[in-house]
Amino acid sequence: MTRFSGHNYIGGQRSANGTVKLHSVDASSGEALPHDFYQATPQEVDAAAKAAAAAYPAYRALSAQRRAQFLEAVADELDALGDDFVELVCRETALPAARIKGERGRTSGQMRLFATVLRRGDFYAARIDRALPDRQPLPRPDLRQYRIGLGPVAVFGASNFPLAFSTAGGDTAAALAAGCPVVFKAHGGHMATAEQVADAIIRAAQATGMPEGVFNMIFGGGVGEALVKHPAIQAVGFTGSLKGGRALCDMAAARPQPIPVFAEMSSINPVIVLPQALHARAETIARDLTASVVQGCGQFCTNPGLVIGIASPSFTAFTQQVARLMGDQPAQTMLNAGTLSSYGKGLEKLLAHPGIQHLAGSAQAGNQAQPQLFKADAHLLIDGDEVLQEEVFGPTTVFVEVADQVQLSAALSGLHGQLTATIIGETADLEQFAGLTPLLEQKVGRILLNGYPTGVEVCDSMVHGGPYPATSDARGTSVGTLAIDRFLRPVCFQNYPDGLLPDALKNANPLRIQRLVDGMPSRDPL
Repeated sequence: MTRFSGHNYIGGQRSANGTVKLHSVDASSGEALPHDFYQATPQEVDAAAKAAAAAYPAYRALSAQRRAQFLEAVADELDALGDDFVELVCRETALPAARIKGERGRTSGQMRLFATVLRRGDFYAARIDRALPDRQPLPRPDLRQYRIGLGPVAVFGASNFPLAFSTAGGDTAAALAAGCPVVFKAHGGHMATAEQVADAIIRAAQATGMPEGVFNMIFGGGVGEALVKHPAIQAVGFTGSLKGGRALCDMAAARPQPIPVFAEMSSINPVIVLPQALHARAETIARDLTASVVQGCGQFCTNPGLVIGIASPSFTAFTQQVARLMGDQPAQTMLNAGTLSSYGKGLEKLLAHPGIQHLAGSAQAGNQAQPQLFKADAHLLIDGDEVLQEEVFGPTTVFVEVADQVQLSAALSGLHGQLTATIIGETADLEQFAGLTPLLEQKVGRILLNGYPTGVEVCDSMVHGGPYPATSDARGTSVGTLAIDRFLRPVCFQNYPDGLLPDALKNANPLRIQRLVDGMPSRDPL
């Protein structure tokens, strides 16, 4: 049987100086699991941040190859977590075993993907402008630029992805790849899972000779503020609610030394269903859309929470079709009681709004979430009604019927920033509504054509971000290799002799790095 200490992870040691004990809960039964976890004291939060700061000089000085070996060792340790681990995660989250096994693979895959990024070297974004001593009227010095890790990063675990967006998730992987030690704040909904994953990271760190303090973890509610405000912390990664993310942003901005917060927070992910697509395949669209809305009990940040169509008999019939399908969907257990409560409050706002009509779904009862379907007046979207803009995290969506193409553009213009937008259309639709893409580019981070947003590929091209309030900084992504950019900053060297330059900027650079040489793209040979 797996044993738990429930202690905080600080500088390679375990610490439990506090007296407040926390308990993880079986998400299905509500019963406390038989494991104690110790709330981090202010002194332990301070120690964890200082441990990360102490590890930073040695860790960032390691070669990209050494850091890649560390990430691959973490991936191997994650893959080795067995069926008892999967069972534990299922108990804490009520997610099915198949989902957890898939998420474990995604989490280890992210680590290996960032190891690949480190080995190919393009994350340095090296730029070189060689000296031009004979240039008139003034000579140009030798200038070379590359990027280094910001420093210790505070990462907050997400509730809905206990592995891929949590302890060893995308933020942790990107920060470690960038050369930044991590202080991870474990999510209270799956503390036992977090301990098992943290043990895997520590085993990998020890096996590959990483400095103590490269990864630290603290438990407890109310410790986030002290962590974000700690002067050693240089950036924050967060996935969660708009309220929580905005609070962290405000804390970070109010510091004597403000730091960046990369928070993924809120998105309703509009799906635009165009006329010819309805004419050609309404039944298939209705079935696939419903499946996307209720998948995983709607607990995805890319859940399609808004469906927009142009008024017609076909769209009316389509709406009725989806209403029947949604009415047939079973209730599901959510991640925890807090998530279920938030879902219920979101439904109450929709039900109480005079401009929103309830189309399908049984009343909430017991400890499971009932799928729901609503219909809202288009002017609510056009006028920026806040209730319609708020994410309802769960298996529900809102239909909006617009009068024509002009009103469709007005409705989309009224939307806040989103992670995704989806266009369902045939070739004729895409020609007629060609203006949708440039409009949506201003609103979202990822535009899908004839697909559904509940599914985020981990690869070089993926963008899982978007304008506020989808994220706090639309220039980044929390999924894909571009995520490393959030934890890097540029440094320029002027007139440095080759022997004193970082390896990535030397003339005989062993890495294949894209550079700008005298203003022209080139690629150094291996």
